[in-house]
Amino acid sequence: HGFDPFRLPTAVAVAEGTAQAELLLQRHCKDHGRMPARIAMVLWGTDNLKTEGGPIAQVLALVGARPRFDGFGRLAGAELIELHELGRARVDVVVTLSGIFRDLLPLQTRLLAESSLLAATADEPVELNPIRGHALRYCREHGCDMEEAALRVFSNAEGAYGSNVNMLIDSGAWNGDDEIAETFASRKCFAYGVDGKALPRKELMGSVLREVEAAYQNVESAELGLTSIDHYFDTLGGISKAVQQFGGHTIPVYVGDRTTGDGKVRSLSEQVALETRTRMLNPRFYEALLDHGYEGVRQIESHVTNTLGWSATTGQVAPWVYKNITDTFML
Repeated sequence: HGFDPFRLPTAVAVAEGTAQAELLLQRHCKDHGRMPARIAMVLWGTDNLKTEGGPIAQVLALVGARPRFDGFGRLAGAELIELHELGRARVDVVVTLSGIFRDLLPLQTRLLAESSLLAATADEPVELNPIRGHALRYCREHGCDMEEAALRVFSNAEGAYGSNVNMLIDSGAWNGDDEIAETFASRKCFAYGVDGKALPRKELMGSVLREVEAAYQNVESAELGLTSIDHYFDTLGGISKAVQQFGGHTIPVYVGDRTTGDGKVRSLSEQVALETRTRMLNPRFYEALLDHGYEGVRQIESHVTNTLGWSATTGQVAPWVYKNITDTFML
């Protein structure tokens, strides 16, 4: 995909990202009867290239911000949308970036960091701006400045990739939930501010994750689903387990499916159930894989292991999934 880094997110991406953000808020309100004050969201580099910055725009829309461009049409930073224009409270978004995103989109990394800092320093009532409320409280408790308290963009250290949660699951080498959460936090605790530099901030990450009310990621391809590859539970599952560890509560996990029509927001259990029915338990799918011999069997095994990864990180896979897989392939 060719892209101009000074043009992301595009006007089309901003419009679509805003619509997707509203779908997510509507789903959360439907399930829980209230607006979320803080959400954790995972952004990947490739997905943002394919959509010209759609998920980036989604984060900005939740925060209540938009990209700011200079007179030449080049990305120059972020600007806040006034509360009366936004028509709702801002949402405090904790962003986890893939290593590819960090490498390819440094301008957008700083854009996301600036949007949170602008919201944290805005002279607005905290009941309509939880980003400011949370940052002020963190400043009081830790004696730091607002620039530190407003850090919300996390990723790996420079040169590192992934959370290694997938390796724990693939090898079966974890002994408890705390080990999964600790692995994720240790790998993904590097905060990126408006200067784009990585700072290890594990304590800050634990503090912001403690009050996360939902986790979210977009699925951009009809070819790859949550159970096709282990990268999804490595990040989205990993952050869900970290929230559970730091906050002591289980959060809903949502998936935005933007592959057809106007898009849908599903719960994780709904998405896994859909993929299980249409792929793993679909004779046209698994018989075609078995035609390829051992490589087809390896692909089936990979789907099962990835499904297990979601159980290990979220506990939100229905028991019938494993029963039907067992009936189909073993019994």
